[in-house]
Amino acid sequence: MTAPLLELTHVSKTFGFGGLLSRRRVPAVADVGFALQAGAPEIFTIVGQSGSGKTTLARMILGMEAPTGGSIHLHGKDLAHIRGTGSRKLFMGVVQPIFQNPFEAFNPLRQLDHYLFLTARRFGDASDQQRARTSTDAALRQVGLSLPEVGGRYPHELSGGQLQRAAIARALLAKPKLIVADEPVSMVDASLRMSIVNLFKTLRDELGISIIYITHDLATAYYISDRIMIMKEGKVVESGDARTVLAAPQHPYSRQLKDAVLVPRFTPHAAVP
Repeated sequence: MTAPLLELTHVSKTFGFGGLLSRRRVPAVADVGFALQAGAPEIFTIVGQSGSGKTTLARMILGMEAPTGGSIHLHGKDLAHIRGTGSRKLFMGVVQPIFQNPFEAFNPLRQLDHYLFLTARRFGDASDQQRARTSTDAALRQVGLSLPEVGGRYPHELSGGQLQRAAIARALLAKPKLIVADEPVSMVDASLRMSIVNLFKTLRDELGISIIYITHDLATAYYISDRIMIMKEGKVVESGDARTVLAAPQHPYSRQLKDAVLVPRFTPHAAVP
């Protein structure tokens, strides 16, 4: 049988604070598990308020933090064993991040095409500069931009929405199987949020990319998700098919989140019973 694209088993993360005599341990993530199947692209949404552990979980999936318990496997390989430049390059060719603030994703002193060409050469299939330009233009057009629009420009010369699209294009250059998007629309103008959310759905449907979409916004989660996992204080309180969970949440915290959202906002076609 084919190994899952991504599998988390009893994953936990505890942070230590204080000195030797007053050190305390604070659990950020506790016993989280889920799997994304290879060859079955989906949008798996992790919902939680600030302090729920969702960003810490994302950082562990991206290899930016090591779990203190449990394991994370990518295509059957434990992420704890990914070491060295070569292995990291293979990892980045499968998993790509999209961060919350697009202005922090690029060096403000370098032109955007510098990073795009570099990604195309390092993680994509471009063997020379001309192929890097061709690949970059194709990736930008997939997100509604083009190389003539972006080339030679610095990050501050683009709007937040344009820059986030450029960040998505850079991720696409690596031809990933999985994108981890941590609050990717929270710093984008409200008028542009749905265009980026719809873009993620297009990446799933047309390019076969699975997406872990992390948000505090239940309305967006309802619109975009295939499956959903709701977290509170580092623990999973409810998970499953998004429509089922949000139509009839079983956990009190899930019901509290739903009650805090105006029903018409996250039920664009029909009211949730």
